[in-house]
Amino acid sequence: MANLIEIKNVSHAYRTKAGPLPVLDGLEIAVPEGEFAAVVGPSGCGKSTLTRLVAGLMKPDSGEVWLHGERVTTPRKTVGMAFQNPVLLEWRSILDNVILPLEIVAPRMGQKDRVARAMQLLEMVGLAGFEGKRPSQLSGGMRQRASLCRAIVHKPDVLIMDEPFGALDNFTREDLWQTMRDLRAAEPFTCVLITHDLRESVFLGDQVIVLSGRPARTQHVLTVDLPADRTLDVLYEPKAQDMLHLLRDQIRIAQGRDGAEGAH
Repeated sequence: MANLIEIKNVSHAYRTKAGPLPVLDGLEIAVPEGEFAAVVGPSGCGKSTLTRLVAGLMKPDSGEVWLHGERVTTPRKTVGMAFQNPVLLEWRSILDNVILPLEIVAPRMGQKDRVARAMQLLEMVGLAGFEGKRPSQLSGGMRQRASLCRAIVHKPDVLIMDEPFGALDNFTREDLWQTMRDLRAAEPFTCVLITHDLRESVFLGDQVIVLSGRPARTQHVLTVDLPADRTLDVLYEPKAQDMLHLLRDQIRIAQGRDGAEGAH
């Protein structure tokens, strides 16, 4: 399967008063078309910087980022983004929030078609009947569902998610994991998820990419060999538990700790 995302020897540093702050150092990542890549690593290692580079919102100091065989040098309309804060516009209804990307990237699309497309997604995530509500009238989990709909309403080639479930309680978070898998089954797309939750990375990912401490390099890539139609129960099975132990060890190494202390 061809790689849709390729990050080739990418290095980047932020300019500070104290001098350059390196965050990425020779980063190498490849994500095949249709795959879900979860990215984990120590806090501050450059995971969010990675998402901005893939989206074309910033350029690396050196190295290259490629999407669909084209070098990324400017913001890409074919990339959808979802964040920990849903960033919904309070003066717009949930339906109008979801429609917004279509107004920008598909201005010739008729309003009837826009509404039909948005309602299709809202029904998928259990928000049918709430399309006329304002964001403040919905719970945090419901707002995040609306945010996911908005991120994929224009059928992007790539969905980038930067800790979208991090601010939610455990039950809501796990419910949204299943919603995410249902969306991918109905709306195939390539995805890059930034997360601190190792269980989330294993449940959602086809591969889990572990970044080293700052400046980040690709430290380890885990292939998630679990059923495509997995349910949350799979996380309690020995194979998934072994993967989680391996990832914990890799994070300890990335943090400069002895990875062997938690080895299994």
